[in-house]
Amino acid sequence: MSRAFGFIRLIRPVNGLMMGFAVIVGASLVLAEPISPELALKLLFGFVTAFTLTSASMAINDYYDREIDKVNEPNRPIPSGLVKPNESLAFAAILTVVGVVAAFLTNMVCLLVATVSWIVSVAYATKGKRTGLLGNFLVSSCVAIPFIYGSLVIEQSLGLEAVFFAALAFLSNTGREVAKGIVDVEGDKAKGMRTVAVSRGAEAAAYVASGFFLSAVLLSFLPPLLGLVSAWFVPFVAIADLGFTGSSVMLVRDSSRENARKIKNMALLWMMFSMFSFLAGSL
Repeated sequence: MSRAFGFIRLIRPVNGLMMGFAVIVGASLVLAEPISPELALKLLFGFVTAFTLTSASMAINDYYDREIDKVNEPNRPIPSGLVKPNESLAFAAILTVVGVVAAFLTNMVCLLVATVSWIVSVAYATKGKRTGLLGNFLVSSCVAIPFIYGSLVIEQSLGLEAVFFAALAFLSNTGREVAKGIVDVEGDKAKGMRTVAVSRGAEAAAYVASGFFLSAVLLSFLPPLLGLVSAWFVPFVAIADLGFTGSSVMLVRDSSRENARKIKNMALLWMMFSMFSFLAGSL
C-alpha cells in the first residue's frame, strides 16, 4: 500500500486535476452549443491528456530533482525510497503514451499542442530549471496551455477569452514558482540552480513573486471591461484578487522559507478561484 501511495504522491494528482479542469474551463469559454455525446468524449480526452501529461512531467521532474530533494524535500517518494528512480521514468513513459493517444483521438491541432507542451516540460526538468526566471516561464507556459487547449478541443482555433485566462495563469503561476524558489533555496544553491532566490536573495524573490501576482490581479480587470465574461465572473475573481493581493503583502513583509511555503500553497487556492471565475463568467 505504501508503494502505491508513493506513485500517487509522485504524480501530485491535485496538479493534474487542476490542469484537467483547466481544459474544461478553456472549452467552456468558447462553447456555443449543447454538449453532444461526441463533444463530451472529446472533452474527456482533453481532460485525460492534461492529467496524464501533467502527471508525467511531475514524475520526470522528481527523477531529475532526486539529489536536490534529498536536501529540500527528503520525504518525497524517490529520496524516501518509496519509488525507485527508474520506476518514476517508466511510470512517466506510460502516462505520456496515454496522454498523447488521447490527444490524437481529439484532433491533430490538439496533438501538436500536447506534444509541444510535453517537450517544454521535459526541457524544464532536464535543463531549464537551472536558468532561474526563464525556467519559471517554461513551467508557467505549461500551466497556461491547458486553457488554450480546451479552446482548441472545441473550435481548433483560439478564443480571446482563453488567451486572457492563459495569460492570468502564466503570471500567477510565475509568481508561485518564484516564491517556491525561496522554499527550495538551500538545495537549489547546492546544485547550482540560478533561481531568483539563489541569485538575488529571498527578499528580492519576494518582490518579484509579488509583482507577478499583482500583474495577474490587474489583468483580471480587463475581461469584464471588454465584455468577454458575464457578471458571474466578478465575485469569484474578486476572491482570487484579494487572495493574491494579501499573499503578496504577506510575502514582502516576511520572505522566510516557512512563510514562502505557505504562500505558494495559498496561491494554488487563489488560482482555483480564478478558474471558477472564468467558468462562472461563461454562463
